[in-house]
Amino acid sequence: SFLLEDGESFGQGRDRSSLLDDTTVTLSLCQLRNRLKDVGGEAFYPLLEDDQPALPHSNSSNELSAAATLPLIIRERDTEYQLNRIVLFDRLLKAYPYKKNQIWKEARIDIPPLLRGITWAALLGVEGAIEAKYDAIDKDTPIPTDRQIEVDIPRCHQYDELLSSPEGHAKFRRVLKAWVVSHPNLVYWQGLDSLCAPFLYLNFNNEALAYACMSAFIPKYLYNFFLKDNSHVIQEYLTVFSQMIAFHDPELSNHLNEIGFIPDVSAKVLFIVLIHYADVFPLHKIFHLWDTLLLGNSSFPFCIGVAILQQLRDRLLANGFNECILLFSDLPEIDIERCVRESINLFRWTPKSATYRQYAQPPRQAPDSSGTRSSLSCLSADYQEAPRSDLSRDSIKLDDLKAEVCPRISAEDLIDLCELTGPSHSKTPVKKTKPSKPKLLVVDIRNSEDFNRGHISGSINVPFASAFTAEGDLIQCPATATLQSFKGRVVVIVGNAVKNTAAFAAHLVKNKYPRVCILDGGINKIKPTGLLTVPSPQI
Repeated sequence: SFLLEDGESFGQGRDRSSLLDDTTVTLSLCQLRNRLKDVGGEAFYPLLEDDQPALPHSNSSNELSAAATLPLIIRERDTEYQLNRIVLFDRLLKAYPYKKNQIWKEARIDIPPLLRGITWAALLGVEGAIEAKYDAIDKDTPIPTDRQIEVDIPRCHQYDELLSSPEGHAKFRRVLKAWVVSHPNLVYWQGLDSLCAPFLYLNFNNEALAYACMSAFIPKYLYNFFLKDNSHVIQEYLTVFSQMIAFHDPELSNHLNEIGFIPDVSAKVLFIVLIHYADVFPLHKIFHLWDTLLLGNSSFPFCIGVAILQQLRDRLLANGFNECILLFSDLPEIDIERCVRESINLFRWTPKSATYRQYAQPPRQAPDSSGTRSSLSCLSADYQEAPRSDLSRDSIKLDDLKAEVCPRISAEDLIDLCELTGPSHSKTPVKKTKPSKPKLLVVDIRNSEDFNRGHISGSINVPFASAFTAEGDLIQCPATATLQSFKGRVVVIVGNAVKNTAAFAAHLVKNKYPRVCILDGGINKIKPTGLLTVPSPQI
């Protein structure tokens, strides 16, 4: 400002939003009281032990039931609906971890925005003396990473008034520094601030909880991604992601491979966008996406990635390498509700062992005396957590994994999906009695002599040597007609030689067959189970 001797001043006035304003504004609660006057008293005391419906009863229960079917963005603005959800979640969270399973079940419907931060913490399994642990971390002593943190913070979600405020920057700095100091075996990567942002925003007045959530999230979904030498972890992750694209959308996979967009360097672009979408999407979209992500296991991000690609499918199929790179550098609008629905559907179609990674988080050895984890759905249980057996998937070299277009599944998954049962001493498999459509088709590519000596019940024989023409098309015969009729359902390729099964599966992907996978270990994994059957001799 320019001030004259007579006191007259010139210059631009200060923005009042940056100044302290101690004005007290009294908000009337009359409108809220009128809105909630018809809510029954029982809505404030939901029963947790009964087999209750998803929503508590009230005088306007019909309206509540109708509200539950509305889009999420509308439900979050419905006062009466939110009252019921907040009261229910408040009681469940006070009973955490005893009520962890029920919190998980209710979170599948939706999570009230007011309690999203603490609900996420419960879903991530945060417990213990988190305040004391956070306070004990040295967040003041200068470290080499300080400079990079200072550069990243002013670029992270700065459209948000909370995170862009001086206090927001200070909290960002402390939480990120606490994570770096408390994980000396890991290094700070650009993008870590974007993973921190949702947790800090939701727990702005509780840095310890934001730190605890971030510390629980990273080992579950990004295990060892922040190692100094993380190339093996990243390469395996990208390879499995490429296999998931081929599994769910072979046409898109073929196109991306033809233009050179999948291998190595280009896949890293996909990785940055799809795994670190925390930096790409605005916060309100991240919240709705992560509400679902945190319900799933460590392989769920693959399904979210494929769901995002499928929304961009038409543009990707119509463009070449350079245009696809530009598309991902300026990501168009993504319908998050559709992404969530489709990712759940993709997850349900994916056999548990298809996303197995040897560099994923190893199973936790902590005793589970409370029983709170035992009955969680397979959606949240990792394949690595299951007890290993001779029928489990084996680890293979990364180069071998990268050479295979389609994912492998374990013999356990195959037996479960084929619904084969029977005592171990029996030589004849027994189908489960409940009537149901076949979930998959087993294609045995061994020669007919080996097939007739013993094969999986319900499988068809398409010998590899005579299955395809020189152009790579399927040769027509009764067995391939059956295979075509199963197009769209899971197809498992079984054989003796790994190269042949991988090549057969790759040919099917070229022919745009979705949901194709190969049996890990081949037919030899099934032989010891006594589940192979021998056809009756023709008389």
